[in-house]
Amino acid sequence: MSISISHLTKEIDGVSILKDINLEVRSGEVVGLLGPNGAGKTTLMKIIANALDYDSGLVQVCGVDTHRTPMLTMGKIGYLPEHNPLYEDMYVLEYLTFISDIYHVPASKKRVSELIQLVGLKREYKKRISELSKGYKQRVGLAQALLPDPEVLILDEPTTGLDPNQMVEIRELIKEVGKNRTVLLSTHILQEVKEMCSRAVILHEGKIVARIDDVNDIQYLNEKNVRLFLEFRNPISAADLLKVPGVEKVFEVDANHFHVESRIDNRENFFNLAVVYKNPLLTMRTISRTLEEVFRESTHTNVRKI
Repeated sequence: MSISISHLTKEIDGVSILKDINLEVRSGEVVGLLGPNGAGKTTLMKIIANALDYDSGLVQVCGVDTHRTPMLTMGKIGYLPEHNPLYEDMYVLEYLTFISDIYHVPASKKRVSELIQLVGLKREYKKRISELSKGYKQRVGLAQALLPDPEVLILDEPTTGLDPNQMVEIRELIKEVGKNRTVLLSTHILQEVKEMCSRAVILHEGKIVARIDDVNDIQYLNEKNVRLFLEFRNPISAADLLKVPGVEKVFEVDANHFHVESRIDNRENFFNLAVVYKNPLLTMRTISRTLEEVFRESTHTNVRKI
C-alpha cells in the first residue's frame, strides 16, 4: 500500500478533529477525499504529508511509519497545500532550484528543467512568481511537489480560485502526473472527482462516512448495500417498505415510486410484499447513485425525500 492509515485520531484544543480513521490507498490510484468544510480533510492530508503530528493510530507511507521515521518519508511524498506557499519575490527557476537543493535532488538542473517542461512553465520560468497568474502559481506549486519524484502526491484543493480554463488545464496536468504515482486529492468540486479519480472517500465530522469504489458507477455504498428503484401500481407508505427485512433506508419520490437501500439482496421480499398488499409491483431495478446524491446523503442526517 502507498498509504495505510489505522485508527488515526487527532484533537486540536480539546476538539476531536479526526476520529478512528482507517484508510488504504493502493499504488497507482488517484483517490478523491471529499467532505464539507470542517470535515477534517486538510488535517488528514497534513498528517499524511508529515506536516502535522497526530495523537494515536498508525500512518504509513510506502511501508514507512511517518511518525517514527519522518525523514525516510520526506522524498516519498509530494505535498501541495490548499494555500500554496511560495516565495513570490523569487524567480520561478530560482525557486525550483532552491527547493531542489532542500530535497538534495540528484541531477538538480536536469530535474528542474524536466518539471518546467512537464507542468507548462517553459514561457514563464524567467518571471518572478509574483508576476504569475493564479493558475501558473499552482503549476509552480505542483512542480515543487514533484521535485523529489515522489511515489505519493498529496493535493489539497488544487484548483481553488482558478478560472474554468485554468481548472481544466490543472486537471489535465494532475491526470498526466498521476499516471505513474499515487495521488490523494481533496476538492469541493464533485465533477473533478469524476474526471480524475477512480475511488473516493467522504469525510464528515472527522469520520469516514462513505467509501466509493467506482465514482462513475456507484451501485453500492459502504457495506455493499443494494439500492433498488421500486414502482407500485397503487400508493404505498414508506413505513411499510421499512418493515421489509434488510431495508435500511427508504427515499420517497412520490406515493408510488421509491428508492430503497438494503444491506442484503431482498428483491424476493418486495415481490412478497406486493402480493400481501395486493399492490402490483410494476418496476424493480438496481440503480446507480450519483456522486452528488451519495455526498448529500452521507453528510446530512435524516434525509428521507428525494
